[in-house]
Amino acid sequence: MNHNKSYRKLGRRADHRMAMLKNLTISLVREERIETTVTRAKELRKFAERMITLGKNGTLADRRRAFAFLRDEEAVAKVFGDLAARYAERNGGYTRIIKTSVRKGDSAELAIIALV
Repeated sequence: MNHNKSYRKLGRRADHRMAMLKNLTISLVREERIETTVTRAKELRKFAERMITLGKNGTLADRRRAFAFLRDEEAVAKVFGDLAARYAERNGGYTRIIKTSVRKGDSAELAIIALV
């Protein structure tokens, strides 16, 4: 049973999992649309939406928190500039997950996660 489990482990150690999710978040912010597995996309949604919410608040402390997570000046600038202005009137739900196909090698379900 999966009661009281708040995140997916994705078959990786904690440090590897966090590095992967940070890289996926940076890619999503830069490209605004990436293709990955469904479980990774569902886990990525939490981090991406949190970063956009920090961008909407726009304080110096929020910028530092975003940079501490992303470690990428270009991505942080895009979150606090373009994305914060785009989602100023929206109360959450910044991402969309669309299931696409099945990967041939291991039959993993693939999905596109995109910014709305």
